[in-house]
Amino acid sequence: MSADEHWQSRPEGGGRFALWLIRAIALYGGRRLGRLCLYPITLYFYLRRGPERLASKQYLQRAFGRPVTPWQVLKHIHCFAATILDRIFLLAHGEKPFQIEMQGLELLDERIAQGRGVLLFGSHQGSFEALRAIGARRPELPLRVVLDKQKTPAMTELLEALAPEVGACVIDAAQDGTSIALAMAEACQSGAVVAMLADRGRGHEVLRRTELLGSPAPFPISPWLLAQALQVPVVLCFGLYLGGNRYRLIFEPLADRVDIPRNNRGPALDALIAGYARRLEHYIHVAPYNWFNFYDFWQDTPVAAESAAAAVGERVGV
Repeated sequence: MSADEHWQSRPEGGGRFALWLIRAIALYGGRRLGRLCLYPITLYFYLRRGPERLASKQYLQRAFGRPVTPWQVLKHIHCFAATILDRIFLLAHGEKPFQIEMQGLELLDERIAQGRGVLLFGSHQGSFEALRAIGARRPELPLRVVLDKQKTPAMTELLEALAPEVGACVIDAAQDGTSIALAMAEACQSGAVVAMLADRGRGHEVLRRTELLGSPAPFPISPWLLAQALQVPVVLCFGLYLGGNRYRLIFEPLADRVDIPRNNRGPALDALIAGYARRLEHYIHVAPYNWFNFYDFWQDTPVAAESAAAAVGERVGV
């Protein structure tokens, strides 16, 4: 992948046959057999997906501050594959096969109790799917997830076949911005928790740079503009994979309301994104193999101009 190639241009890993084969092995052979299959799958992707292999190596060097070995890159890919496999079990069997620790759940409950809805901002780190454990423990709580179904159609098809009700809970991020914002607003008005990933911008999005692992990295501004428009509490969520069947789901309140003044838009956005990036970096150091942005994250897009940020703000009405 060249430095200017966007992550959305990369093909989906595997295909329908491969994904449905691992699904059959996992569900009928059990999780132990499914995890054994991860070793040849990891080696295959290490050998065949050169751009992702290079991105993993470069990222790990930043995270550890030193050169890394092929074994560490393999471990990174294996960790990613393990969380993908566990998505199948989480949807098919719920959290029963897993040990899911939760930190800060009482703080999330306090914001939910306000009845205004809550925005959960996660990242491509660990397992965002483990968030569904909240649904199992709080069946009365509406949970909506903003997800681009068109980026990984085979995986989306597989997961919705396992749990058809999941599709109804998804707000498709492939829609136009207005439709996404309206769907999120409707969900929040009903008191729902709306979860989205805030660390990766799509090709048409306006991005701003902030420090991450020692260098400026691009982050999308749209999550923060949506938070400003919706005026609901924002909580950070990190679902870390700890190995084996163990996950840790962490909730950290960020703001009861996001305020981005028109006359101070750039600095306000920079402060919000920098705060998010600091917590992201903290958990990268806690669990470095959990970072799953397999592309050159730091070189993705030039710095966003303030005028472009203002234009996006006008489009979402902030």
